Amino acid sequence: MGKRRLGSTDIEITPIGLGCMQFAGPGMVEQFYRALDQPSVTPVVKSALEGGINWFDTAEMYGRGASERALTTALRESGASPGTVVVATKWAPILRTAASIGRTIDARISSLQGYPIDLHQIHMPYGSLSAIPRQVRAMTALCRAGQISSVGVSNFSARQMRTASALLRGQGLTLASNQVQISLLNRKIERNGVLETARQLGVTLIAYSPLSSGVLSGKFHEDPANVRSRPRVRRLVGGLSPRALARTAPLVDALRAIARAHGATASQIALSWLTTYYGETVVAIPGGTKPHHAQEAAAAMHLRLSERELAQLDELSRPAR
Repeated sequence: MGKRRLGSTDIEITPIGLGCMQFAGPGMVEQFYRALDQPSVTPVVKSALEGGINWFDTAEMYGRGASERALTTALRESGASPGTVVVATKWAPILRTAASIGRTIDARISSLQGYPIDLHQIHMPYGSLSAIPRQVRAMTALCRAGQISSVGVSNFSARQMRTASALLRGQGLTLASNQVQISLLNRKIERNGVLETARQLGVTLIAYSPLSSGVLSGKFHEDPANVRSRPRVRRLVGGLSPRALARTAPLVDALRAIARAHGATASQIALSWLTTYYGETVVAIPGGTKPHHAQEAAAAMHLRLSERELAQLDELSRPAR
């Protein structure tokens, strides 16, 4: 797959990027992933770069800048200089006013250690003490000042996307992206208006949790003991109960069968489906705690699924919609 435009911007990204929440270090993120030190982070980032991935998604909320610092340290150690990769980060709105967007931008710039902010996103549409229009206007001011290159949102509804897009267009800018959960096991964008609205507005949808917390890799179906080794919160949020695994078994079996035909893995087939089925509107940001995770994700960009394979996975995952 070739690169795609991020929304209507001039920024070009690969269909698969690398999600970097797992780089946050000790703290809340350990409810989902084991904490990684810098010697563990750098090989993951280097593998992503070597596989052709050209963009990375992090956030202020991921360890209060720890993920941003770990990512950019790894990029520099891997030989990727500022301006040669695309970096996306996010502002955390919880119990803050829109004014904090401007007040915290220097901290974002400092944590990113010289790597420009190609995409700055409002992390969620709730929790702020200011309405969305004020948040968007604050982001617009950062664009005008040249501190960020584009504006995105995360977890926004179709209506909220339209509001943000209209405000930006009024200032001669565009809404670049909306980061939402999308996978073969989460296809809500097809029925809640988000996909249709994104296509109408020319907005890129960034799919987080594209492997449904690892369920689509098949590793939990192969060995249920893997479930018990995961943190309790991840088991609850990730659909790792025996009942959920039984329900998703037919889909995972199909992923494995298609993977065998392509000399690939179930995870790669799931990522290829996601970045193909919806056309250029959807890109994905799987995470990775080991180099081979990033290598596998990057290699998924080179798979070509047949129309029959795309349709088969579509049909098997329809109940999940």
